[in-house]
Amino acid sequence: MTVAIQAQDFSKSQCVAGLRAALNILDKWKASCEQACRVLRISRSTYTRAKQRDSEWAVSLDSDQMQRISIVLNIHAALRLVFDNPENVYGFPSMENHNEFFNGRAPLDVMAQGDMISLYETFRRIDTLRGAQW
Repeated sequence: MTVAIQAQDFSKSQCVAGLRAALNILDKWKASCEQACRVLRISRSTYTRAKQRDSEWAVSLDSDQMQRISIVLNIHAALRLVFDNPENVYGFPSMENHNEFFNGRAPLDVMAQGDMISLYETFRRIDTLRGAQW
């Protein structure tokens, strides 16, 4: 179960670390730049700078953006518990899904709609696959 991130100040290094971790996961899910930007609610320039791995670069993110990062990390954790093989851990978000909620769409396409509800509901559906294994 995810816990809402309280309104707090995150250090720029925490923001960079979280953003880069989420972008690494999204990259392994084969998300396009546009999809990643919509999922995390970041600009294309922030995406580009984060991918450059410049150790001097810093960014401030708001609590909504940090919560989106948290949900991506939680989806990844749930997928790692459900699947043993990397092909499914990283491939599942791009696979067509005929669950009633996804209705033939890939989970990544639903997340990339950009609204928090689609992102969270995608997490909820994936999290139920693990059958309360936490």
